[in-house]
Amino acid sequence: MKKLIKDFTLDELKKWAEEVGEKPFRAHQLFEWLYKKNATDVNAFTNIPIELRKRVGEEFVLNSLKVVEYQSDGESIKFLFELVDKNAIESVFLPYSYGNAICISTQVGCRMNCAFCASTIGGMVRNLSAGEMVDQIINVENVTKKRISNVVLMGSGEPFDNIENVFKFIDIINTKEGKNIGARHITISTVGIVEGIYRLSEYPKQVNLAISLHAPNNQLRDKLVPINRKYPIEEILKAVDDYIRRTNRRVTFEYALIEDINDSIECAKELAKILSGRLIHVNLIPINPVYGKEFKRPSRERIRDFYNTLESAGIQVTIRRELGNSIDAACGQLRARHYNIFDK
Repeated sequence: MKKLIKDFTLDELKKWAEEVGEKPFRAHQLFEWLYKKNATDVNAFTNIPIELRKRVGEEFVLNSLKVVEYQSDGESIKFLFELVDKNAIESVFLPYSYGNAICISTQVGCRMNCAFCASTIGGMVRNLSAGEMVDQIINVENVTKKRISNVVLMGSGEPFDNIENVFKFIDIINTKEGKNIGARHITISTVGIVEGIYRLSEYPKQVNLAISLHAPNNQLRDKLVPINRKYPIEEILKAVDDYIRRTNRRVTFEYALIEDINDSIECAKELAKILSGRLIHVNLIPINPVYGKEFKRPSRERIRDFYNTLESAGIQVTIRRELGNSIDAACGQLRARHYNIFDK
């Protein structure tokens, strides 16, 4: 079975080159074609000897993804990719004034079972490899013809449920020979896997941390984010405090606003109380409708009242720019619709 070439770090590819009787500099050449030129065809490697090109083609898969569909609201573009094993994942291209961002998936499906999320429909299928994560960036750049400068691990899956592959992915895209994306331009979003937060505190690269909180107390969060029963808010905040102490980096708390569930002024006040005094930022996310789920987006007035309550309490807060409902905006929804997962 062929191996995915982007699962290899530069050092691992150097080792492979030596094992097949080649000089280590050939690994550097391969990395340049893969990451600087985004080449997906071995025949493009014009400075590589034909025999080595043939060997690379025989041993490796150069591109693990195929674009099945993409949708655009005029700015953002949502991609549906098919993997070699016929599973599917989603990625989103997000243009900003400061650069182009991508939201990538880290798993096929998800086991976290958050009540309002489409990614969990159909359950957890498997982890993505580091190379399958890298290929999301490569393919989006090749379609859009624009360089990605910011990466958010906030698509389908829980990054800390696939932590070794996630760290390897970051190592590959961060290295100057790879995509050369700065660590401070990479954000890991977690529902609050406490062990993962502690691991990130010790990780040598200055990667950003975001916590998908979505509720100000355990009683409500148990219903919205069931993993909270294992990792309650108090334990998450303890790990966040350790992360801030060790890294001196600000942590983002993501809060999906759901009409009549967690969008009251009382919830806003309670949220401000538990987060007050920390080096944090709250990102309010008006929820996108998901087929088969009855959760609704609050009114603009309700969203603004929630925002104002946090701001008045001294909490740094923003309302995330919304991805249009016209492009199956909720994460996992395009995959679920295309593969009829809603009906399974």
